[in-house]
This record gives sequence, structure tokens and C-alpha cells, in this order.
Amino acid sequence: MLNNRAYLGEAVHKGTSYPGEHDAIIDRELWDAVRTILKESPRVRANRSRANTPALLKGLLWGSNGAAFSPSHTRKNGKLYRYYVSQTLLRQGAGACTMGRISAAEVEGTVVEQLRSVFRQPEAIVGAWKSAVKNCPTIPEEDAREALTSLDPLWEELFPAEQARIVQLLIDKVIVGSAGLDVKVRVDGIGTLVRELRAPALEAAA
Repeated sequence: MLNNRAYLGEAVHKGTSYPGEHDAIIDRELWDAVRTILKESPRVRANRSRANTPALLKGLLWGSNGAAFSPSHTRKNGKLYRYYVSQTLLRQGAGACTMGRISAAEVEGTVVEQLRSVFRQPEAIVGAWKSAVKNCPTIPEEDAREALTSLDPLWEELFPAEQARIVQLLIDKVIVGSAGLDVKVRVDGIGTLVRELRAPALEAAA
């Protein structure tokens, strides 16, 4: 649709467009705006979208000492570096905690990989279904399995804002310490996600 000039009321023959006999259903201003966006590199668009999206683990990351980690960033030689910094470090200074600052890319990547691994494990999916039916008894196990397994291969296609929404929905807390990460999943969030992923299939069936 984004490349079909017929929506502009034009006909295309051998690569050349001509005024068509049908009315346009997309106005020229909107079409030109879309073309401008599509000319930009997909990588650049994705990076800008991610930069304008709230940090993936905002409000979810905590140290083993109970202190929250807040998202922050810095620029060096024109490059953006994102990280999470402990409130202990901010309040008490360097040396107050053993892990005061961590790379946002590394911790987010690890958490997302752990989350996605849940969607690949049959036993984890069964557990997710059992938690989901507590709030919605009508969800069949097969529907829960199909909904959750479909999410993993689609993850990279999601906009950063949608990825962040799903992470916030599914994760209650991430505790970071010298021994690694402890990801605590929200049981009610799993049920909500299953219902959301299942809704389009029900609408299509109807």
C-alpha cells in the first residue's frame, strides 16, 4: 500500500505513472510525507525511534541492596552511550556500591533474551497458561501456546515502544548483582499478554 500509486488516483505503466480514472483515497500531502520517511535508512529510523522510547527497564531495575537503577546516557564523539546508574552511586558517590553503573544495551539484551526464552519452552508456556486462566478461565491451553510462541519470531519486527510495553507488562522486577540477574515475571501480565495476542485471532474467526 505504501508503494502503490493507485491510491493516489494514478495508473502506472512500465514504471511511469499517469492520472487514473479513479479517485484518490490518499491525499498527496500524506503520500509525500510517507515517501520522505521511507527514503530514510531503516536503521536510522529504528535508532531514532528507540532514542525517543522510554528506557526498556525504566522502573524495573534494582540492585541487590534494594536501590533502584535509573536510566541515563552520555555522548562521546557524536555517539550515544546509554546506561543505568544506581541511586546509591548518585547519592553517595563512587565506591558506595560495587555495581554503580551498567551498560543499558547489555542488561536490556540479557533480560529480553531471558524473556524470549520463556516463549520457546513448552513447560514455561504451560505455566504461563495456568497463570493466565486464573484471570480468564476461557483461554484454552492451545491458544496460549500459539499466542506466546508467535511472539518470539516477531520480536525484532516490533517497534521499540511496543517492545518496551511488553517488557513492562511481563516483568515485575529485575535484580542485578555480582552473581547476575534475577528476572521476576508478573503472573497477571502473562495472562494479559495472552489475551491481547489471542484477540486478533478471535476477531478474524468471527
